Amino acid sequence: MANFFLAVLVIGFALTAVSFLTGVAGHSFDQVSSIGHAGHVGHGAGPGNSSGNQWVGLRFLNFGTVTSFMMWFGGIGFLAATYSKLVVLLTVIVALAGGLVGAGLIFFFMVRVLGRDQIPLDPADYYLPGTLGHVTVTIPQHGTGEVLYSQAGTRKTVAARAADAVAIPRGTEVVVLNYERGFAYVRRWDQVSGEQLARTKG
Repeated sequence: MANFFLAVLVIGFALTAVSFLTGVAGHSFDQVSSIGHAGHVGHGAGPGNSSGNQWVGLRFLNFGTVTSFMMWFGGIGFLAATYSKLVVLLTVIVALAGGLVGAGLIFFFMVRVLGRDQIPLDPADYYLPGTLGHVTVTIPQHGTGEVLYSQAGTRKTVAARAADAVAIPRGTEVVVLNYERGFAYVRRWDQVSGEQLARTKG
């Protein structure tokens, strides 16, 4: 029995070392994220933002807590099996309790210390279609230029091409219609707003 607890301790320690090297300590085993984008074009605004961040808190069952449980379970079980006269069932119960305490301490540390400084990212803050910007490097016909835009409180630039394959001079206000393969496909804002106004009147 002592050899079993020792093996669990060694495996738990090895996995803990791996988690620190790879940075997966806080990830749950079945964590799946799905991001939906929704946006609309409006003058002076970017894409539509959701009213709140879709963020799921850290789950108790994650790589860090599991490896911590294994180390505490294995270590306490090994000590109890080797240096005490407890029966096997009682040894396992004591080891399980110790493992849960260890996992709980690690979880508390992750949530109250590490998780306190984490800021959830809103995918809408990085969604380009519908974003307004200004051409900083002239976009030639069938060529690539550059657009400056503001998003999530930061001024950024992106390589841009004209969605209509026409030249767009520097300083022109444009709106991003699509973003793919590192290029923003833009169109002059006055053309887009004019078409929207015509459809409204029609």
